[in-house]
Amino acid sequence: MAPQKYNARDCFFEIEDFLSPGTWTAFRTASAGSGVGGINTFSRSFEYEAVDTTTFGSQGRAETENMQEGMSITLEGFRLKDPSTGALDPAMALAEAQAARLGADSQCGFRFAAPGDTTWEVWADATFQLGDQGGGNNDKATWSVTVTRSGPSTTAAKP
Repeated sequence: MAPQKYNARDCFFEIEDFLSPGTWTAFRTASAGSGVGGINTFSRSFEYEAVDTTTFGSQGRAETENMQEGMSITLEGFRLKDPSTGALDPAMALAEAQAARLGADSQCGFRFAAPGDTTWEVWADATFQLGDQGGGNNDKATWSVTVTRSGPSTTAAKP
C-alpha cells in the first residue's frame, strides 16, 4: 500500500508513572486513553546545534556540521478535571507532578506512536515543562505541556 496521510487526532502519547516504573498512562486523544479527549493539538520540534567549519579554502561559502540534535513534543488541549472529585485527568496529573520534580528526578519515560504503528518511539528520559493554562469568558480551560527528550530515542513493541 502506498504511504498516505493520517489523522493527527489518532496519534498516541503516554507518560510513564514515576512512582511505578513500567506503568504507562495514556493522554486522552480521539483514539487513546478513556473518555473524552483532552489533547487536541501536538507539535514535534527538532533542534540542532552546528559547528562552523568554514576555512579560507571555503571560498567565502559557509560550511557547517551538525554536532547535536534535540527533540521535543508539545501537547495542547483542554484541562480535564472530574467535577465531583476534583481529580485531574490521570496523564495530566502525572505530567504536572513530573514537571514539579527537579534534578535527576525531573526525568521519566514518554512514548508516542502514529496510527497503525507496531512500535512506540520511546524517550526513556524526558523532562516535562508545563505551558499556558487558562481561557476566556466563554472558553473551556486549556492545558499544555512540552516534553523534551534527554538522550537517544529507542523503540518498544506496541500491543
